[in-house]
Amino acid sequence: METKINVNKSKEGCTFEIAVTPRASRTEISGAQDGKLKVRVTVLPVEGAANAACLKLLAKTLGLKKSQLEIFTGAKARRKAVLVRNIEKEELEKIIANVVKS
Repeated sequence: METKINVNKSKEGCTFEIAVTPRASRTEISGAQDGKLKVRVTVLPVEGAANAACLKLLAKTLGLKKSQLEIFTGAKARRKAVLVRNIEKEELEKIIANVVKS
């Protein structure tokens, strides 16, 4: 069952939501649920460490530069919105779909 990630276009770039599980056994993207990308990180949610780990994993997995990514909303919550700069909505949707499938 494939779940589509909701990507939205804004004036600054494109945004999508992630659901983060800190203190996981592995750092990985574990699929999609309710339009959000499920991200698991091993670090504790202390002083932005989990946010930094999320951005590093997303950049590596999606083939983007870390400088393109930013936690847009939800910096202290498990559900966050990620802003991606300098990319078209359709291209980002395609990249995310390929990651979720594999």
